[in-house]
Amino acid sequence: MFGSSNALEYQEDQHGGSVVYRAEPDVFDDGPVKPVRIWSRIGRRPVLAAGNSNGDIPMLQFAGRPSRPGLRLLLLHDDPDREFDYTAGAERSLEQARAQGWTVVSIRNDWATVFDDSTGSAGSR
Repeated sequence: MFGSSNALEYQEDQHGGSVVYRAEPDVFDDGPVKPVRIWSRIGRRPVLAAGNSNGDIPMLQFAGRPSRPGLRLLLLHDDPDREFDYTAGAERSLEQARAQGWTVVSIRNDWATVFDDSTGSAGSR
C-alpha cells in the first residue's frame, strides 16, 4: 500500500495495449516522502508506524498526534549472528527514539527467533 514503487508505462500492442513496469523507480519512499505517501493513500495520520533507519524519522514523527497518541516503533537490526547487522544508518533514529520515548525493539535482545529453520520463514517471540 505504501512504499517505493517502480514506474509504469503504457505500451501499445495488437491486443489493446499493456501497462508494464519500467526498470526505474516511480517513487523512492524515504525521509519526508513517507508521510506524504501515507497521507496520499489514507488521508490521515497513522496510529502505528514502524521503521528501521534514519529515513523513517519523518514517518515516525508523523504518527499519532498530541491529542491522539500513536505507536512509534523502531526496529534495531543489531544481531549480526541471526540477521544481518545494520545499525549504521539508524543512529539518528535511535537518538530520536530515546529523546521522544518511541518503542525500540532490538533483534538481539527482544526476539527469541528471527528465522524459523524448519519453515524458512521469519519467526516472532
